[in-house]
Amino acid sequence: MANVFYRNPKHAYPEAVRGEGVYLFDAEGRQYLDGSGGAAVSCLGHAHPAVTAAIREQLDKVAFAHTAFFTNEPQEALATRLARLFGEPDARVYFVSGGSEANETAIKMARQYWLAMGRQDKHIVISRQQSYHGNTLGALSVTGHVKRREPYQLLLQEWPRIEPCYAYRHQRPDEDLDAYGQRSAAALERTILQYGPDRIAAFMAETVVGASLGAVTAAGAYFRHIREICDRYEVLLILDEVMAGCARTGSFFAFEQEDVTPDLVTLAKGLGAGYQPIGATLARGLVHEAITQTLGSFTHGHTYVGHPMACAAALAVTRTIEEQGLVQRVQVLGQQLQAELENVLGEHPNVGEIRGRGLFRGVELVRDRASKAPVKAELGLPGKIKDAAMAEGLICYPGGGTADGRDGAHVLLAPPYICEPAHISELVEKLARTLKRIPYD
Repeated sequence: MANVFYRNPKHAYPEAVRGEGVYLFDAEGRQYLDGSGGAAVSCLGHAHPAVTAAIREQLDKVAFAHTAFFTNEPQEALATRLARLFGEPDARVYFVSGGSEANETAIKMARQYWLAMGRQDKHIVISRQQSYHGNTLGALSVTGHVKRREPYQLLLQEWPRIEPCYAYRHQRPDEDLDAYGQRSAAALERTILQYGPDRIAAFMAETVVGASLGAVTAAGAYFRHIREICDRYEVLLILDEVMAGCARTGSFFAFEQEDVTPDLVTLAKGLGAGYQPIGATLARGLVHEAITQTLGSFTHGHTYVGHPMACAAALAVTRTIEEQGLVQRVQVLGQQLQAELENVLGEHPNVGEIRGRGLFRGVELVRDRASKAPVKAELGLPGKIKDAAMAEGLICYPGGGTADGRDGAHVLLAPPYICEPAHISELVEKLARTLKRIPYD
């Protein structure tokens, strides 16, 4: 028996021994199309020469120097690049080891910003139901995913959550998308007033919801309304782009397509593309200035903040995305993926909706297409889909609790940006075969 503390000790995991482009290979020689980048991580696929070369080059220079004592060139260059892409040259970037840490950092930045502003009572972070922001206790406190929170409930902050902007389930027949988006955003204002604006530090949301809902985009001008509400009541806007950022939705930051600028935004997954563990919290200059000028420093830190190897890998990833025009490639391939999914699965009796942006697409599964009746949690559909997909040579990212936090299921797709059109077709064909093997009732 292995000494590894596995995610699921009852599951037999194949051993990954090689990655090449959009494929992974196990020790038995089986080939898997990485149709979800693991968990929307491997945006440049596997064994990308530019990224592996950058890591080797940095290893020959300096592998680690603690940022309490030193800065390093990859950290500086990556921060400059991200600030430029963010659109504010005076933005500041705090590098961590992953998405949970990035969101935890954003929460702490929001709190320390309001301390710096002399607003000690502002400490509550409002978030949304059926959201996922990470597995640290702070990130779980703002997470709205019922099952992920359940074992740790007594350890978490009981902060308020509003309904997600989820048109498939919550748009009324008499509403267009603009009207629904405005109504959905109004829930934030009601909640701020209920708890008191003087106590609300921030509102956190995924720009495009990933693991918990399966690539749900906001309706109409939802985020513009959210931005206006946050400004009206002096609440910071934190956008979680751990999954949706780094060109995944067809723009480097997903918020670019919403015509808003957040006060804080978080990145991870595609930032390092799986070559090194890295996340980042970007803060507008006004947030950084308030904290550093009034408090002197940011009371926070992790051992691997600004790790040279991780930053070197992420610098190579972001440079590759820009120099090879992969943002535009994601847009084109994303249209193909949506069209082929609709063509092959659009009439499937258990496919409720096919949605998303760019190479970030979700397929919501239902018991009955007409009534939208969700599959029951007891069916264990996500696990069955994962196993069936791997048997077909496909890695996808199924999730549960889609409809209401417990019932419902979806499949999240996030293939690498380096896909060829033939790979998109292969993904759709293998997913279609997978879904034929699954019972829905």
